[in-house]
Amino acid sequence: MSPETSTSPSSAERTLVALRHVAFEGLGTWEPVFESAGYDVRYVDVPDTADLAASGALEADLLVVLGGPIGVDQTALYPFLDAEIDLLRERIASDAATIGVCLGAQLIATALGAEVDPGSAPEIGFAPIELTSPHPALQDLRDVPVFSWHADQFALPDGATSLARTALCAHQAFVYGSATLALQFHPELDAAHLERWLVGHAHELSARGIDPRALRADAARHGDALRTASNRMLRRWLTALDEGAVRSESPPLAAQAAGSAFVMTKNLRM
Repeated sequence: MSPETSTSPSSAERTLVALRHVAFEGLGTWEPVFESAGYDVRYVDVPDTADLAASGALEADLLVVLGGPIGVDQTALYPFLDAEIDLLRERIASDAATIGVCLGAQLIATALGAEVDPGSAPEIGFAPIELTSPHPALQDLRDVPVFSWHADQFALPDGATSLARTALCAHQAFVYGSATLALQFHPELDAAHLERWLVGHAHELSARGIDPRALRADAARHGDALRTASNRMLRRWLTALDEGAVRSESPPLAAQAAGSAFVMTKNLRM
């Protein structure tokens, strides 16, 4: 299924809603994996959605929150971010299956009360991550260069298990409860469509002095390996969800004390 289309909610036994912020950041190579696992995939373009609570995102069997070049501290400029954070709090509290990628991961961290701040330097391009936990979620990505495009990074939420890091980013991923996975990098990248990213972020690349030809060459070099490893990782995660085998070191939010305050984050940029 292409990013512009969706299947009928009745044509698969489970529903997946992907919250999309910009057109070229979709589910990428993950989309056919979700479909082969029996998920009916539907995109919700968040900037065009007046009532996110009525979009079906809360009720979906699986929610995937995708990336975007805006920040959680920009709620006055982009009010839909508040609705996303509220929705994520409710899903996480009920331990509903949720994956966040880049901005999506930062929104999950925000919903869990963690800070998101500018990193020491942006990470744009392909590089391996260092796994920091024996948790099986990311084991398929060991020694595989993954794709990143972010300048900010999240602190580790209380009760979450950190899964990976890089020299510039202390927490590249975490798992929370039994159904929430947050990924600062972009394992879903389809290298065949990298050109959309290069055009969509042309101004940022120019401002940072990054040559798109280098990113294009790295995508040709690493794209196939990332697709293979990332799809294997996703299938492992979906199987663990089905078997109830996902665990962090803390009970989900719903099992914690009621009435906990959430801390709003500042200075997030993708």
